[in-house]
Amino acid sequence: MRGISVGCRTRVTLLAASLAGICCLLIGTQAQSAPQEPAKPDDAASRDLKPVHPAETAPTMAVDIPRSYALVIGVAHYPNLPVSAQLQFAVRDADEMYTTLISPEGGQFPPEHVHKLVDGQVTLANLRRELEQWLPSVTQPNDRVMIYFAGHGFISNGKAFLAPYDIDLKNIAPTAYPMSTLGEVVGRAIKGKWKVLITDACHSGAITPEDDPAALNRNLLDLHSSLLSLTASRDREQSFESADWGGGHGIFTYYVVQGLHGAADTNGDGVVTADELSEYVHTNVKQATSGRQNPTSERGSFDPNMILAYNPTMAKGPQLQAPKFGSLIIQANMDGIEVWVDGKSVGVVSKTQSLRLPGLLPGTHTIKGVHQGYEPDGPRDEQVYPGQDSTVTLHVMIPRVRNKAAVDLLDKGIEAYQNGSQESYQKAADLFQQAIAIDPKYSTAYVYLGRVEGALYEDDKANAAFKKAIEIDPDYMDARSSYAAVLLDEGALDEAVRQLDVVTRRNQDDATAWYLMSQAYARKSSFEQGRDAAQKAVKLAAANGEAHFWLATCLRHLNQFAAAEQEYKAYLQLSDYDSGKAGKVSYYLLGYTLGVGKKRRAAQADIWRELRGEANLGICDCEALQKNFAAALPYCQKALTYTPQDLWANYRLGTIYIEESNQNASPALLSAARTHFQQVVAINPDTEEAARARQYISRIDVALASPP
Repeated sequence: MRGISVGCRTRVTLLAASLAGICCLLIGTQAQSAPQEPAKPDDAASRDLKPVHPAETAPTMAVDIPRSYALVIGVAHYPNLPVSAQLQFAVRDADEMYTTLISPEGGQFPPEHVHKLVDGQVTLANLRRELEQWLPSVTQPNDRVMIYFAGHGFISNGKAFLAPYDIDLKNIAPTAYPMSTLGEVVGRAIKGKWKVLITDACHSGAITPEDDPAALNRNLLDLHSSLLSLTASRDREQSFESADWGGGHGIFTYYVVQGLHGAADTNGDGVVTADELSEYVHTNVKQATSGRQNPTSERGSFDPNMILAYNPTMAKGPQLQAPKFGSLIIQANMDGIEVWVDGKSVGVVSKTQSLRLPGLLPGTHTIKGVHQGYEPDGPRDEQVYPGQDSTVTLHVMIPRVRNKAAVDLLDKGIEAYQNGSQESYQKAADLFQQAIAIDPKYSTAYVYLGRVEGALYEDDKANAAFKKAIEIDPDYMDARSSYAAVLLDEGALDEAVRQLDVVTRRNQDDATAWYLMSQAYARKSSFEQGRDAAQKAVKLAAANGEAHFWLATCLRHLNQFAAAEQEYKAYLQLSDYDSGKAGKVSYYLLGYTLGVGKKRRAAQADIWRELRGEANLGICDCEALQKNFAAALPYCQKALTYTPQDLWANYRLGTIYIEESNQNASPALLSAARTHFQQVVAINPDTEEAARARQYISRIDVALASPP
């Protein structure tokens, strides 16, 4: 009997900026085309993640935006710098840039193509990895590339550096990132037809003896001739950050964000070009600082009409002359009012702190103030006048009073919903609709209606219900999380990430939102982002088993096998129904009561079996990939007790039996391998796994027929 050669490779699951220095970079990004497909493992046996929803990867657009990539970085806290050198708003700037770039009314970047690092994540090692490995590995010659850095910049021995989180001022050169290296990397290693370098260097005084704004700005402008370079200030000028701009931003960055959202679109075609953004930012920053700060641009060899953002809602036709921008000063009668301008959330205002929104195009703007549980103020039209501040006071003061009959219907509907059968779901939907008929602004009823319609596989109805709940109460974060869960079920992963980004920015401690975010990124094969989100979820809610599951999945694909196994085992323990410990499964039941998690409550038992099967299979894969075939075997066998028709589990088990047979010369193991390969063919004869399974079967038959 002859041994049979078998490959052992990675499997991809179907579950698949005190005013001290700020240095902000932005480099033109990658586009809205379909995300680059991850490299296939060289064992054709690996299985692809669930494909991205077609509507997300190929939107209908009036302009041709190339494929886009971005790196967004913000460092506010430097552990090795004095208190006077700490920054206030660098992380917030980075968060706002990320949201702007992934917005369909902004940069239109696929979320998984935008990497964001803040504070402790911005180590020198991570900075090098993102700039010198990730971006060069994913970009192509026709791409758009954007890099944004909010933090400190320093001069040492006449050379300029970006300051990562772990910089040592006593040893700058080895602990900071050289501007010269940045220029070489961006100009040569990172590919793309459109690249933009935007820098915001803030100086309230020298931090090191050599600090020189002029030298720093010259270095930033002269990085490479192939870049559009826009700096925050001219030689020897300061650049500023302040709480007076949009609730707290670097002033330069505030106008960059406003411009990318469409304010820089002075010709009204919906497109923000490099020239338009440069002119908008220069005009507004100069005006806002009374001429103390003057952004400067250097275009190199690039097309001034390169597209930096596209907001189709801003396409209003050409204007006869360039406008002089105005400002809105938003005041409120109560704390915690979320302000919306032209359909975009622009911040939260309180009784004691107004919200200043400069840099707005003159004309009519739609304003609305919302606070969950209250009738909104607006939407209403307010005028912005050229060169003037216009004060708007929001009065949110009427609590919503629920009709008792509507409340009773909601309670009965929730009771029916929790019963879990299709008949109960239909009854619950009826009751929620009756409650809405009595109280059309009952956002909670809409949320539960969305959840039950999702449980009934009525995706369009579920989406409509969640959208209505969010329309009534835009600050209803549970509605956004539940909506994101249904979007995940549909495969609309980009919009799910956008909804969850709103939630996590409003509440960094929302474990459910982080867990759902981890699932979205894992299914988009963006495993580092998925890992980071899952780690936050696990830290916030260690009993959420599925957060451990998605963390394990991401770690496995990052080849961190021991850590992945540990997380898979944590999931298995937390989801052990047979243990008799109800607390172990409370996360699971709670998740589905909230309408979150994988697919539908209607198939809760099936989902439980599927995930437990996937977890066991994940452990099996981790061991097999380390060639620990004996250790892998029982986990694959266990996986099949949960999901006997899982094609990959059968295929993987077949290959393990072959490896064990090669060690033990066992015909019985070869026969067992043959059985599982036959099962692969029976499950889906048209897959690559099935084609290879047939080849294995032929080889096994030859081996079994050969004399010992």
